[in-house]
Amino acid sequence: MTKLLEGKTALVTGASRGIGYAIAKVLAEQGAHIIAVARTVGGLEELDDEIQKMGSSATLVPLDVSDFDGLDRMGKAIFDRWGKLDILVGNAAALGITTPIGHISPKKWDTTMAVNITANWRLIRSMDLLLQKADAGRAVFLTSDIAEKCTAYWGLMATSKAALDALVKTYAAENNTTSVTANLVSPCPIATAMRSKIMPGEDKDTLPKPMDLAQAMLPLFTGELEGNGVTYRFDGKKLST
Repeated sequence: MTKLLEGKTALVTGASRGIGYAIAKVLAEQGAHIIAVARTVGGLEELDDEIQKMGSSATLVPLDVSDFDGLDRMGKAIFDRWGKLDILVGNAAALGITTPIGHISPKKWDTTMAVNITANWRLIRSMDLLLQKADAGRAVFLTSDIAEKCTAYWGLMATSKAALDALVKTYAAENNTTSVTANLVSPCPIATAMRSKIMPGEDKDTLPKPMDLAQAMLPLFTGELEGNGVTYRFDGKKLST
């Protein structure tokens, strides 16, 4: 069977569990070599076992995305080994805290912004040249509809995701004349550990699974969906604009 991403290299942040784990598996199943980034070594090793069973391969990078110098070192290592990067998935995110804006501590603000927005800017900064060297570099970032809803007490998450949306769409506009595309995916509620923290009483069996989202996102990585600067919304079954 032909694998759609044979010979491609894909970097996925937050790859040790949940949505990032599922995306890494879907990409590996299609033949991509996975550069899996996460803080949790155990989760990365489990992912590596799953990828090897598929006959694919992975490079494990135990790294907190808020280690910005570490992101730069990773970019250099990718350049030295592969000379390009075909796929960048910015998935790692911090929940922050649900509280009135005036009650957010400076430390919690800085920590959440570092993960949700600054780390993604540093990823683009470090990986842009590598994406440009690919035949068709594809960058995809996970956002949230909370950025548009601006629900009370969700100011930290809403602000950080709104900033991410602006960052990615600006990067996309700067690449209108290149082979690189940058898009966003805003999923409906997904059965993840982060979701369980937000809604502890919710029946997770009623929600789509991370793998449902990952499989729906595959056309973004294969080129079947050719948008640039687009926010795709996942309704539990498919992506739409």
